[in-house]
Amino acid sequence: MSLMPFGDKSLDLSLPHVMGILNVTPDSFSDGGAFNSLDAALRQSEKMIQEGASIIDVGGESTRPGAAPVSIQQELDRVLPIVEAIKKRFDIVVSVDTSTTEVIRGAALLGMGLINDVRALEREGALLAAAETNLPICLMHMKGMPQTMQDRPDYVSVVDDVMSYLMSRVVQCELMGIHRSRLILDPGIGFGKTLAHNLLLLKHTEVFKGMGFEVLIGLSRKTMIGEALGLPVEERLYGTMGANASAYLKGARIFRVHDVRPHVEMLALMSRIEREI
Repeated sequence: MSLMPFGDKSLDLSLPHVMGILNVTPDSFSDGGAFNSLDAALRQSEKMIQEGASIIDVGGESTRPGAAPVSIQQELDRVLPIVEAIKKRFDIVVSVDTSTTEVIRGAALLGMGLINDVRALEREGALLAAAETNLPICLMHMKGMPQTMQDRPDYVSVVDDVMSYLMSRVVQCELMGIHRSRLILDPGIGFGKTLAHNLLLLKHTEVFKGMGFEVLIGLSRKTMIGEALGLPVEERLYGTMGANASAYLKGARIFRVHDVRPHVEMLALMSRIEREI
């Protein structure tokens, strides 16, 4: 058993966990606008919890390629009422997909259990705000910004470069007093990477696990699945599951997905097989 505290709950990260995506934005690539209202967000949260999600990941700023930035107040208005409502109604870990200092602080007061930051706490004030919460943090690699990240991304060695960046962010966290036991790493599939880059990162997921951290994978319905299989976004479930199954076998334990039940069942059986004596 490998327990990690997520605010008022702990999860055993020797087992796989599904993080259900709850985008409360009008422009996310797969489900933009579907869960903008509080009632719709709560219905979707309940559905994902019933299907076996361990974590609900609330996001108020789209980070799809080319996404426009949102104001701090817009993100606060989108995210905080949803976090508060979910925590009042459900016994679940709520993660917030944010890079914004004010959102980190506000959501922590309302019961957030995990800071999930695609910018690895690089925004001004984010490191300090995260340190003050005493919550776990997922540090993700992104090359560039959402507006430009897919403009001919280039690496000397994508696995080594991503690993080096994430370790540099771990060091910055430690300097701020954040213990490494609070940190989770995400190689950032689709964030400033070509298909070849993404496939190499998935092939070498064990490198990130071997750094001594839990690994989160977020590739649900992404362009890399479409490019690899020639499929539109609404037909990428099986490809997503295949990639996540590969990452699980290489040590990843948290999977950020749109389709909760298929992943819960797949990962439960894979885990059972692995543990069978």
